[in-house]
Amino acid sequence: MAFFNITSPHQQTKRRTPEIMQLVILALVPGILVHSYLFGSAIFVQIVLAIFTALIAESVFLKLRKRPILNSLKDYSAVVTAILLAISIPSLAPWWIIVIGTLFAILIVKNLYGGLGQNIFNPAMAGYVVLLISFPVQMTAWLPIQSMQAFPVSFHDILSLIFTGFSIDGYTVTQIKTSIDGYSIATPLETIRNAIHSGSTISETLKTTLFSSDSLQGSQWVNLAFLAGGLFLLKKRIILWYIPVSFIAAITIFSFIAFASDPDLYSSPLYHLFSGATMLGAFFILTDPVTASTTVKGRIIYGSLCALLVIIIRNVGGYPDAVAFAVLLANMCVPLIDYYTKPKAYGRKRT
Repeated sequence: MAFFNITSPHQQTKRRTPEIMQLVILALVPGILVHSYLFGSAIFVQIVLAIFTALIAESVFLKLRKRPILNSLKDYSAVVTAILLAISIPSLAPWWIIVIGTLFAILIVKNLYGGLGQNIFNPAMAGYVVLLISFPVQMTAWLPIQSMQAFPVSFHDILSLIFTGFSIDGYTVTQIKTSIDGYSIATPLETIRNAIHSGSTISETLKTTLFSSDSLQGSQWVNLAFLAGGLFLLKKRIILWYIPVSFIAAITIFSFIAFASDPDLYSSPLYHLFSGATMLGAFFILTDPVTASTTVKGRIIYGSLCALLVIIIRNVGGYPDAVAFAVLLANMCVPLIDYYTKPKAYGRKRT
């Protein structure tokens, strides 16, 4: 019988950064495909623009720092950041939206802090928040599912809308995002928030034509697809269960407390779990190994803190979704969380 010594953390399966990033991209594919099936192929245009911008920006910065370019680009970290940002914005947003967001994420958030492994904020979410605050009109132009769109949109229309703001027939994005019933479509979370602010109750809003039809159910299917991709990452042990499970469990608990206190004012836990960027955040954003907590207890606290912030912002904040804001706020707390949750070495007193 042979014994093999392995250095801590005693993980025999070793994966390099490029392999990890490639598996993350693969896990994102189901969500992207479902999104494109329901809302159109514009998401692929945004992804291509984001990846192209990210690679160019990263190359220029590495050249200025006199660092090897090809080896850094081959780790796919810039590509993952670009894809996460591209699938977080409206698919018909102008081309300069994704370019500005990607440049900020890659140049400012990632490389100015020293590159991969040195940034304290999640680059994709930082870029998203900058875009949402700076360009709120363009960042809220969400489409209804294709079957509910008043005007059919071809791929040539998509390219024209993204690069010129008008379709081939002269329709604007505002006209395109109008449903066949004449309603201007918003995301489910935004629809609920606007209804509450106008004096309607949750039950009244859910009985409207928009919710009784399939027009606002697309995000639920997209969330299910990202959940499937997240389970794939868990199975491959690319991520550990502490953060996603604590995040999902805490969202369920906190949203249930709010819902139980006033069901006419606050949405149910199931609605929170499968709306917005909940599943994308749980498995692909919060689990960023660079900006998340590194201890076991810290990861559970980090996931729970993000969930608490998400529920607070969704229920009483000014923005319909809150994953990006919650992640950035929790990123600030990570050093403190890690300090108070670091394990004590055997035989030594913690100082």
